[in-house]
Amino acid sequence: MSIFVDENTKVVYQGLTGSQGRYYGLLNKEYGTQVVAGTNPKKAGTDVEGIPIFATVADAMEATGATASCIFIPAPGVKGAVLEAAEAGIEFIVAITEGVPAHDEAYFFNKLRNDFPNTRLLGPNCPGIISPGKCNIGITAGHIAKAGGPVGIVSRSGTLTYQALYELKEKGIGVTTCVGIGGDPVPGTSFIDCLAAFEADPETKAVMMIGEIGGSAEEEAAEFIKANMSKPVTSYVAGVTAPPGKKMGHAGAIVSGGKGTAQAKMEALADAGVKVGQNPTEAGELMAEIVANL
Repeated sequence: MSIFVDENTKVVYQGLTGSQGRYYGLLNKEYGTQVVAGTNPKKAGTDVEGIPIFATVADAMEATGATASCIFIPAPGVKGAVLEAAEAGIEFIVAITEGVPAHDEAYFFNKLRNDFPNTRLLGPNCPGIISPGKCNIGITAGHIAKAGGPVGIVSRSGTLTYQALYELKEKGIGVTTCVGIGGDPVPGTSFIDCLAAFEADPETKAVMMIGEIGGSAEEEAAEFIKANMSKPVTSYVAGVTAPPGKKMGHAGAIVSGGKGTAQAKMEALADAGVKVGQNPTEAGELMAEIVANL
């Protein structure tokens, strides 16, 4: 159930034979990730530039010892792909695909929680996870991330995940792990899951959290930080200028009835002792100050 990945993580790509899966799977392999297999029932026995293709995740696991999977299956097939990986015994599933029906997400979220408690799901509709210099699963560009810690990043926004990594690299600050949890209404992994993992991780000394409008995840994270976090946290919440009732980007980023506004989230985080930036650059500067004083 660990959130963390490293150079020993072996990944099977569900959808490696598709154009996106192939592109990012090979990029991740080039980065140094152990991409040990792909799956496609119609192309079993073939390979993608030396990466063997198996009919099922179970076959791939038996042959390669894979412990993680990355899903690049089109949205209608994601539910089946997640369940296939969980039933095979995969410990960590990263679902990149966007546009997955919310009722499918709710179904496999609860299915995993009830029947496969030892399987962690990240996503769907997320950029994935990177432990700089060790392992990159998903679509994050490896060259924008500096290895060596001491900062952990968790973000609901894909684009701002990349900006956070780049802002810190430009300041000479390394990252232990960067987790993009995705912005859909039913994420497999939450802010709190990641915050708890970073709090327990001896290599992570400070945390950057990037939120956005909609829902209550940031307020819930603020309560957790206030009660449980000893490590310093900086934050930025996207969508300050978003008008109420408008969906902004992600399916989960919608403000309704005065709830879920960026201002309310920023106030809750500040009340929990989080240093809140007014923009991503300021959040990076706040983190640089924290790192300088560690």
